[in-house]
Amino acid sequence: MTRAVLSLGSNLGDRAAHLRTVVADLGSAVVAVSPVFETAPWGVTDQPDFLNAVLVADDPALDARGWLRRGQALEDASGRVREQRWGPRTLDVDIVQVTDDGAPVTSDDPELLLPHPGTPDRATVLLPWLLAEPGAVLHGHGPVTDLLDRLGPDGCAGVHRRDDVVLRDPA
Repeated sequence: MTRAVLSLGSNLGDRAAHLRTVVADLGSAVVAVSPVFETAPWGVTDQPDFLNAVLVADDPALDARGWLRRGQALEDASGRVREQRWGPRTLDVDIVQVTDDGAPVTSDDPELLLPHPGTPDRATVLLPWLLAEPGAVLHGHGPVTDLLDRLGPDGCAGVHRRDDVVLRDPA
């Protein structure tokens, strides 16, 4: 069985609805969903703020490439246009990491780098992930709590929890 940690982001259109489509589409495969956070853009900063969340999902039918294809299909269905790196987008689905029967899946293929190389430095992924999966560990980098400690308060500045935005009803 493969378990994937997916980082979701949206800063165009109905941002919350775009994130909810991922949760709805993955349905019973979703194991955990984080609270939503609002964050300022980085890289290209002249664009709207993002809503971000992390979800954890299990699906025995998908391998790492299957998770990538599923995420890309969801992005395409949201109307995502890839015109500018780090530019505005209706939906971004990043594959943070994948495990296969508990063993980490690694990839150095430029199309699917696993674990996702930016994760150790991104509070926009680490904060929600820790809330979705307490005790989370980023393969090759250690516990998410340690990574957040290394970022410190400055590294988490500008990442604000949005309890008014819910991606799925509590069970």
